[in-house]
Amino acid sequence: MGLNLKIALAGEGGQGVQSVAEIITEAAYQAGFQALYIPNFGVEQRGGVSVAFVQISREPVSAPKFTTGDIVVALSRRAVERVRQYVGEKTLLVYEAGLEDDVRRVYGEEQRRLAVPALAIAQEEMHPRVFNVIILGVLVGVTGFLERRHVEQALERQFGHKFAQDPGLRELNYRALERGYEIGSGKREVGNGR
Repeated sequence: MGLNLKIALAGEGGQGVQSVAEIITEAAYQAGFQALYIPNFGVEQRGGVSVAFVQISREPVSAPKFTTGDIVVALSRRAVERVRQYVGEKTLLVYEAGLEDDVRRVYGEEQRRLAVPALAIAQEEMHPRVFNVIILGVLVGVTGFLERRHVEQALERQFGHKFAQDPGLRELNYRALERGYEIGSGKREVGNGR
């Protein structure tokens, strides 16, 4: 079976959108897939919505950007609007649960979606700084093709210097990854035609 997964992620600067994109791309590459990550900079760089495009495939990726994503992630109110152009009929929209009203207003009731209470989980169970790692776990769970060890290795490459300074961060990030994975794997829909 050929894999050709297109993911667009968007959120406010500082929410870790680019880190999630880099980590999932690195993990896919380490797992033997062709993987490409393209950040979208420009006016978004200062006080705007940060967007990242990820493509993962068994075949070489021909174009860095795409018109319709298989999974589109929106982590802020402005991101809900910003990613609309990448959402198609079969796209799974993954979003921060606190944005439910905005998602309904922009997308109606028909869009395939997964509300993730990542902010509440991070604030109540862990630490706000692992919000993005919960989202990473959701993506790994929803897609179901990456092994945890590849994602953990990519996490180490991205945050290893921070883990070295504060060893408790490693355990916290791994817990956040696992918590997101549990949410995502319960909603594994990508590729089943729903």
